[in-house]
Amino acid sequence: MLALVLLYRMIGGKLPSFPKNFSSKNRELEETLVECATCGTYVTLQESLQHNEKHYCSKECASKA
Repeated sequence: MLALVLLYRMIGGKLPSFPKNFSSKNRELEETLVECATCGTYVTLQESLQHNEKHYCSKECASKA
């Protein structure tokens, strides 16, 4: 396996890299689910829209509030 990796690198290939310092704040935004105050759909904290301390799944739901 190591020989294959070395060969791949020698011919100019690049191996995928992964973020080294994926912070817990980013993980919290991506993993925490919140419920839309209008329709009850669950979306991640990162995807949600927040208005008047409530979370919404879309602009449409936020405008209905």
